[in-house]
Order: sequence, then structure tokens, then C-alpha cells
Amino acid sequence: MLEVHRTHRATIRNHSQVAESLDRHGWSASKLWNVANYYARNVWNDTGEIPDHGRLKDELKTHTNYNGLHSQSSQRVLEELAEAFTSWYESDDDRDNPPGYRKQIYYDSQGRRVHEEHPRSTVTWKQNGIKHDTENNRIRLSKGANHKEHPKAWEYILVEYETRPGVTVQNLQQVRAVYDRQKGRWELHLVCTKEVETPDSPGEETAGVDVGICNFAAVAYSTEEADLYPGNRLKQDGYYFPKEIAKCDDSDGDRATRLYHKWSERRTHFFHSLAKHIVERCVEQEVGQINVGDLEGVRDDKDGDAKNWGRHGNLDLHGWAFNRFTSILEYKAKVEGVEVVEVSESDTSKTCCVCGRDDESQRVERGLYVCDECDAAFNADVNGAENIRLDMNESNSESSASSDEDRSTGWLAQPGVYLYDLSSGFQPQTQVVDYKP
Repeated sequence: MLEVHRTHRATIRNHSQVAESLDRHGWSASKLWNVANYYARNVWNDTGEIPDHGRLKDELKTHTNYNGLHSQSSQRVLEELAEAFTSWYESDDDRDNPPGYRKQIYYDSQGRRVHEEHPRSTVTWKQNGIKHDTENNRIRLSKGANHKEHPKAWEYILVEYETRPGVTVQNLQQVRAVYDRQKGRWELHLVCTKEVETPDSPGEETAGVDVGICNFAAVAYSTEEADLYPGNRLKQDGYYFPKEIAKCDDSDGDRATRLYHKWSERRTHFFHSLAKHIVERCVEQEVGQINVGDLEGVRDDKDGDAKNWGRHGNLDLHGWAFNRFTSILEYKAKVEGVEVVEVSESDTSKTCCVCGRDDESQRVERGLYVCDECDAAFNADVNGAENIRLDMNESNSESSASSDEDRSTGWLAQPGVYLYDLSSGFQPQTQVVDYKP
């Protein structure tokens, strides 16, 4: 059996009765974030190290703001902060700042600037803080110790919810209360698990995926077909949103926060759409295993120093969360019975997949690979994907094709190209409309 996760959005039917309690917990989440952020910044300034989630928990578990939420909810806030600091620390973009304090700035009906110190942050309850009444579509969410102001029977928030028609909420693992400022309401995101039969493998073929900068992904199949997925839309977002955020009066203000959120949602949608399309293509090609280049050390050169990809290249490299995409691909592939294996990317971009010649100078341009040994000329990213498919660094891997076989004018040189559209996902190049931020 295979366990899969599904997230269902739900409206709150008794919103007027629970809004105040949810507000208090949302404010408590913001206060805990800010206290932990202050502590983490001091540790960074004093030691040059970023405290991980475990250290944040050990230091703050006796703090009064930690008790503003259920213990597992407080832990999730600290996990999110630790993840945000790690992302900032690993950034190659000098414009990035450490995670900000959660505050909210907006303008009232008379145009006056209003500062709300602690906005309503998302609150997450895990299993120990949840009691689910499946028959009546109700959930008891445990209150933080600071908010248990009533007799024991009222030490929880009783939320009545409604999902879209046809959705059954079972095996509830996690509940997230998310505040929609535009609607002025809270809503629930219900994370459930479901066991399904482990699917049979679509076949015994292997595909190779090379993740890069100009083309986000190149895929090579055993059937001598290849696909390219340009990252143009992702790059455009990477330039558009930072400029808009820079125009904001406060980088931690309400408008900047909305822009960050929208940017994150669009990037996540891109990753999910791309992974879905690749897996669908692999099922068509009877692929049972996807080899993905292991990008560990992608930011470092052979001496361990940071590579310089150029001003835009460094920005792009950081903006694209390679590891996150690989995790999404692995999950979607598993549901279809396809295994994802990370293989070494060493020398795959400079080795000819036809004759095996290793020469960095053969990659004459970003998109063109020309081999002096066998006179082959083909798409450079597809060449890397084919080497990853062959897993050229494994002694028992499939051998490269004979140099007598001319593949330079076929699938290696003319791969299929799929472009991303926000409303319809990835489509053949001729079917995509103009980009609109």
C-alpha cells in the first residue's frame, strides 16, 4: 500500500463564533515568530551561526509566547522560521534579507498609515491538537495554555466546516487555519492521508532529467525522444516580483507580504505542473525509473568556493529551489509506480553522450554542444540529460552509442519544447499565449 496526502480547503460555517479565538491564536503565532526571530538574529550576530529548529525550541519552550499555542503548533512556527533563515543563508543574491518580523502596515479609509504590530499568522495543528467529528463535520482544535480562559470543556476551539461537494475528510493529519485578509475571514486547510494500492511500474525504460538555469529541465528517454522545459516564466517572475517588492514602503508590510505570497504560490504551481507533466510523459514512454542529476554542490566549484554564474545567473540559481522540485517529482512519480533516483552530475554537461569524449570546450554555447571527436552537434541540455539517463558514472551502466551512429540531426538536436502557461500548465510551444504577470 502507498500513503498519499491530500489537502482540502474548507469554509468555516460558525465563523462568527470562533473568529475571536482564531484571531488570538493568529496573533500568538506572530508574536512567537518575532520573539524567535529576535533570538536567532542575536545568535547570528554573536556567533555567525543560525540556530536550527531544535535549538529554537530548547531556548523558547519556557517563554510565555510559546504557550500561546498548542505545543505542536508552536513547534511548527519555529520550524518555518528555521527554514526561512536557512533559505536566506544559502542565498546567492546579495539583495536578499534575513526573515523579517511579522507586522502589518495598511491604510485606513482616510488614507492614514496604520501599523498593526502582530498580524494574523497561519496556525498549524497536528494530530495531538486535533479531535475530528467526521459525522458532523466538526473539529476541536486545542487552545494554547495562555488562551484557556474557560472551564475545561472550553479548552478548545470547536470549528464547523464545509468543503466543496463530493469531498470526504478522513484520516485527518493536520489542520491549518489561514486568514484571508481580502475576505476578512479565516479558512481551513485540511491535510489528510489516504492509502492506495501500490501501482505497477509503467515499464522498464529509464529517463534522465537534467535541471538547469536557462532550461529548467531537459528530459531524455530511452525511446530516443527528448523534451525541453524553458524556465522563461519563472525567470520573469524572478525579476518582476523583487522590483515590485522594492517599491513598497516597508519590506515587511502588508503589500510586500502579499507579493511574496503570490510569488511563492506561482513558483510552487510551476514546480507541480512541471513534475506532473514529466511524470505523465514518462508513463507514456513506459518509464519505470527517472534518473535525476544530484545537484549537491551546484553552487561550489572544485575548490569548494562559490561559483560565479554572473549577476542574473546567481539570482536565477537561488530563485529556483532545485531540491524542492526533486521532492515534488519524487512524490508524483511514486503515485504512478515510477522510481526517482539521484545520480551524479559530474562531467555530464561536458561529455559527449555519443562517443564519450570529455572536453569542456565542446560546449561552445549555452544551448549548443559540438563534439570534435565524432562531429556530432546537438542541444547541450539534452546531452546532459542523456548522460544522466545512461548514468555514465556507473560502471554497470548502459554504454554510449557508437560514434558511427549519427544522432546529431535527430532527437538530440531537435527536442520537443513545452512552455508554461499559468492557467493550463505545460503546453507545446505553439499553444502558449503571451505572458502576463
